[in-house]
Amino acid sequence: MTNGIRRAEPGDVPAIVGLVEELAEYEKLREECRLTPSQLHTALFGPDPALFAHVAVRDGVIVGCALWFLNFSTWEGVHGIHLEDLYVQPAHRGAGLGKALLAALAALCVERGYARLEWSVLDWNAPSIAFYRAIGAVGMDGWTTYRLTGEPLAELGG
Repeated sequence: MTNGIRRAEPGDVPAIVGLVEELAEYEKLREECRLTPSQLHTALFGPDPALFAHVAVRDGVIVGCALWFLNFSTWEGVHGIHLEDLYVQPAHRGAGLGKALLAALAALCVERGYARLEWSVLDWNAPSIAFYRAIGAVGMDGWTTYRLTGEPLAELGG
């Protein structure tokens, strides 16, 4: 495929890892990004994949990606998609690729009867927030994300 959106393939893994690293840099969190090609390959294409990806291709080069997994709404009784990462390289923004990646995931939700497509955005990321609002997404005010990592995770799980 020369241009467009498609599901990721095993040969795309190095490019996707590079895009994730670029996203981490953009989000000012590069030092926290430790993803390796081997990890991503196993997550996407191993024996029991729980992560999925779409890529945006321009002139045969991967310039954007959406990494996602299934969640479940106990209230709706059906799955949804949680978008973990959405990234399009700056030189290719404004061409509709981000919207096309989201549209591909929205189409999956519609096709499979999923209740929702959701994601998080850093509160300082005004350009992304404006983009999401422009396509009709709404912020989940009143909800705060919590996370356990490192020692507190090990302590609770130990």
